[in-house]
Amino acid sequence: MARLTETDWIWHDGGFVAWKDAQVHVLSHSMQFGSSIFEGIRCYKTPNGPAIFRLQDHLRRMVNSCRIYRIELPYTVDQLVAACCELVQRNAVDSCYIRPMVVRGYGAAGMVPFDSPVEVYIPCWPWGAYLGDHALENGVDACVSSWHRVAPNTIPAAAKVAGNYLGGQLIKMEALANGFGEAIALGPGGMLSEGSGQNVFVVQNGTLFTPPIDGTLLTGITRASVLTLARDAGIPVEERPLAREILYMADEVFFSGTASEVTPVRSVDRITVGSGERGPITARLQREYLDLATGVIADRHGWLTQVRAKATAAA
Repeated sequence: MARLTETDWIWHDGGFVAWKDAQVHVLSHSMQFGSSIFEGIRCYKTPNGPAIFRLQDHLRRMVNSCRIYRIELPYTVDQLVAACCELVQRNAVDSCYIRPMVVRGYGAAGMVPFDSPVEVYIPCWPWGAYLGDHALENGVDACVSSWHRVAPNTIPAAAKVAGNYLGGQLIKMEALANGFGEAIALGPGGMLSEGSGQNVFVVQNGTLFTPPIDGTLLTGITRASVLTLARDAGIPVEERPLAREILYMADEVFFSGTASEVTPVRSVDRITVGSGERGPITARLQREYLDLATGVIADRHGWLTQVRAKATAAA
């Protein structure tokens, strides 16, 4: 599995600290109770320098996650945009993964967090293909997990909060222990939900299907990008409840996510998906997504934030 690659600087509450100095107390509230909010954002190398994909959308989601958990975020989206761009420039990386984090620090002794200060950190580091070097071309073998996703109105699935990923850890570890690369989880009603940290898409008879936002899965920004690109391409799209068995009858299945990008699934529960190779719709959407993110084609949706231009303007 991938290990962290250190960079030099981490943004912390308006300034920069050395990587090794970005620390929190062992009794910080987020350490004890999983109450940190975070985002995962990719910065890509483009002909115009590093560019961050859908940065404002990620940061707006982080703001909304904070609102759900009654965290008063002391920075605006524009301030955090500038911080992310300055961070990438200061670390002199062309492509990287950015992880803004809102942490409840040291103070509260119990579960109620209001006596803990709110701190914001933004690290970044180089990170390649999340599901393996050849996963984008060859796909991954997946299973249906025995662990289900959360029911609506238990914990908010729309918030990207650290505690939500305990379920994802169980889903992923079970898959790896059983010889699979990834897993797909069902919701409490037995319908498809999401992967351990990705949204799921199915192609059948030329139509692209994905589960609806139903309180069991994260509102993925890559998911929204894929849906937009599919509609641009004239591919029929349906967001509706999907039964588990559609995975075994599908022509194509793929994951989407910031880390996973657009990754084909070549088998589910050892049943080959389609021909077992990356299907034509998956390939087209993957190519469109990556070409747009890396500046190969025009940014027709305004999804890229050019780091150098933004950092220069902020300075």
